[in-house]
Amino acid sequence: MTTPTAPHAPSARTTERAAALVADIREAVGRGLPPDLTAYLVGERLAPHLGASDLLTAEQCAGDPDRYRQHLLHAESDGSFSLVALVWLPGQRTSVHDHVSWCVTGVHEGEEHERRYRLVPAAGPGTSARLIATEDVVNPTGAVCGFAPPGDIHRVWNAGSGRAISLHVYGADISRLGSSVRRVYDLPADR
Repeated sequence: MTTPTAPHAPSARTTERAAALVADIREAVGRGLPPDLTAYLVGERLAPHLGASDLLTAEQCAGDPDRYRQHLLHAESDGSFSLVALVWLPGQRTSVHDHVSWCVTGVHEGEEHERRYRLVPAAGPGTSARLIATEDVVNPTGAVCGFAPPGDIHRVWNAGSGRAISLHVYGADISRLGSSVRRVYDLPADR
């Protein structure tokens, strides 16, 4: 399925480790640096927490049999960032999309597959825009990556036989927006 379950209000129960992670992210975001530098700093803060058994509650690790599930862990009151856990059961995937803001992802459990794309505009009358796949990446537990628009077009999926969980930090208020997706691409792609 290509859309996550709707985000829920942040869990009333937050682990001590998650609270420490939020404080670390707040410090990095509060520096007011450009999006690419902010994403880099947030990635440095996220990495040490990935794979830790005391980061998420059992409820925050629950999947949905129909589509990947988004658990909102924190939305900063000033809208400057949000932290979500995405739970992917085998075969679940996103559509090809881009984002409203900078983003940092880290794989907490399992692995995520990602295909990155470049948009080629229509060459002229009678031609169509299309996507060209530029890179396929397999992100194992502990992997962190960050990006900032433009140039953040991708698709993510769980190709494994078990659950995958990734943490995503967005430079936007996901509790208000509902999703970090800016645009879904339904264009011809070369793979």
